[in-house]
Amino acid sequence: MDNFDQARLSISGSSGHIPRLWRCSKKADSHSLLLLNREPENEHGDEGEKGDPGEEGKHGKVGRMGPKGIKGELGDVGDQGNIGKTGPIGKKGTVCDCGRYRKVVGQLDISVARLKTSMKFVKNVIAGIRETEEKFYYIVQEEKNYRESLTHCRIRGGMLAMPKDEAANMLLADYVSKSGFFRVFIGVNDLEREGQYVFTDNTPLQNYSNWKEGEPSDPYGHEDCVEMLSSGRWNDTECHLTMYFVCEFVKKKK
Repeated sequence: MDNFDQARLSISGSSGHIPRLWRCSKKADSHSLLLLNREPENEHGDEGEKGDPGEEGKHGKVGRMGPKGIKGELGDVGDQGNIGKTGPIGKKGTVCDCGRYRKVVGQLDISVARLKTSMKFVKNVIAGIRETEEKFYYIVQEEKNYRESLTHCRIRGGMLAMPKDEAANMLLADYVSKSGFFRVFIGVNDLEREGQYVFTDNTPLQNYSNWKEGEPSDPYGHEDCVEMLSSGRWNDTECHLTMYFVCEFVKKKK
């Protein structure tokens, strides 16, 4: 083994591999090989000064979502948002001749109301009636004021009861008392002239009246209508008050 081979073994070790940079031909002299085989000297210099911080690196990947936090307090109500766009116009509906139907319904309502009134009339007549040779009477058990009572009797072909003699007055008093009522309107008033009482057929009280003691008394001029008490006595009272009343009907001649 010559000097070259010895040097190669010395460099490569037992594997026989020679580093690329150290490969050389057999023509190299032994001095050169010895230089290559020398231990490298310390190539590091003195520690330099700390450099300036480098630029910020790139952001890493987003981590996994953490657990749900505690619900926060309710915030203040925000400002009203902008008004949205107007929606599309709806489809045209079917034209209704509602006026005619309303008229029909209105007429039906009137008919039903009249029927109910007639039924009440019949009920009252069946419940009790008083009569004389010329007339019959019945108490309407509906509270109405004086003018409403007049109208109620008239549209049924009668009038507010006019007791023009003692017999008629006693009959009505007994009727009112046995029906359990305290007072009822009768057809007497001084609506036209204060203090001059007349029956509802405009005949004056010349031959008969049955005033309660001290009546009529109207210090303020407001008591223009007359009520009959269960005793049969008369009392002047205010016309706007509501109470039961007595209608009278003339019997038809046979």
